[in-house]
Amino acid sequence: MSDDAARLMWELAEPVHDLVYFTPEARQAADDIGMRGFWMGYFALRAAPLGPVQPAVVTSSFYVFHPSRVTRALPDAWRYSTVEDVLAARQRGVDLAMRRLYGEDALCSASMTEAADLAWAAAEAADTAGRVLGGANQALERPAEPHVRLWQATTTLREHRGDGHVAVLVSRGIGPVEALVLKAASGESDGALLREGRKWDTATWYRTEAELRARGWIDDSGRLTARGAAERRAVEEETDAAAEGPWRALGHEATARLAELLAPWARTVVASGLIPSGNPVGLTGAAALSDSGGPPPGSMT
Repeated sequence: MSDDAARLMWELAEPVHDLVYFTPEARQAADDIGMRGFWMGYFALRAAPLGPVQPAVVTSSFYVFHPSRVTRALPDAWRYSTVEDVLAARQRGVDLAMRRLYGEDALCSASMTEAADLAWAAAEAADTAGRVLGGANQALERPAEPHVRLWQATTTLREHRGDGHVAVLVSRGIGPVEALVLKAASGESDGALLREGRKWDTATWYRTEAELRARGWIDDSGRLTARGAAERRAVEEETDAAAEGPWRALGHEATARLAELLAPWARTVVASGLIPSGNPVGLTGAAALSDSGGPPPGSMT
C-alpha cells in the first residue's frame, strides 16, 4: 500500500459519512423522533451505536467537546427516543439525502453495490481493539440497501480512524483544546467555528493559545511555527499509519477501485456546498475535486 492510501481514502469517504451532519434530511429524521435541536440530534445519532450511554462516555470518546455541550443533549435524548429508533432515524435521514443528491439510478447501479461491498469488507477488516466508536459501529447489522451499507461502512471506517487519531493526540500530550487551536492555526478550520461549536469559552481558548506560543508551536498571529507544523505533521502521519489496517486488508487493487468509485459521490457532496467552508471536520475536498486524486492536507480532529 502507498503511504498516502489511508489519507486519500479518508478524504474520499468522509463526504459520504458527513451527510448525517449537514443535510436537512438527517436533521428532519432526528426531529421526527423527538430530538430537540441540532446538538441533541448530533450527539444522539453519532453516539447511538454505543447504546444509551451517559454524557461522560461521549465526552471522552468524542474528545474535543466541552462537557457542558454534551450534557445539554445527553442523557435527555434517551428519554425522548430509544437507541433503536435513533439508529433507524440516522439510516432514514441518510437514505433520503443520498436519494436526493445522487438520484435513484446511482443508488440502484452496479457501481453502488460494488462500492458498498468493498467498503464493507474494509470496515469488517478494521482492528477495533481499543477503538470504542469504531467497534460500536462495526458491530451494527449490515444494511440491506447498498447505498445505506456504503454509508455505514464509511462511518465505521471514519470512527475507526478517529479513535486512532485521539489515541495519537493522547500519546503526544495534546489535549482537546490544544488540538482545536492547532487545527485552527494550520488554517484548515475556522477557529471561532471550532471554539463555539465545541463550546469552549474564550478564556480557556486564549490561555491555550498562550501556552502553545510559550511552547513555540504558534506565533503571535496565531499561525503554526515551524516547530508547531512539525508536531502537527507528526500527529497526522501517525494517524494515517494507525488507519492503514483496513486498506492493507482490502489490498491495493480493491482499494484503488473503491477510490475510483467513491470519487464522483464525494465530488457531488463537496460541490453541493452542504459542507461549510472552515468546517470543524477539516475536510478540504481536495481529493474529490482533484483530477489526480492526490493526497490532501486535511485532518479530522
